[in-house]
Amino acid sequence: MTLDPLLIEVLACPEDKGPLLYFADEQILFNERLHRTYPVRDGIPVMLIDEATTVDSAEGARLHGKAAAGGAVTTSAASGA
Repeated sequence: MTLDPLLIEVLACPEDKGPLLYFADEQILFNERLHRTYPVRDGIPVMLIDEATTVDSAEGARLHGKAAAGGAVTTSAASGA
């Protein structure tokens, strides 16, 4: 299940309020700045800091590379906010 495009437009990291990368195939939202992922469960993003997972540099690099290759959508709510 993918997220609604309108929801993707307004999502931001609850901690730094910045944009996220949404990986529909992995059902995660990734904050590159904090090296943190947020799960998407049953089409609902779980935007709780306590539910986030910190990723190591190797996983962060993998996700960054996948996003650069077009494998993710960037949320836009907080870009410039």
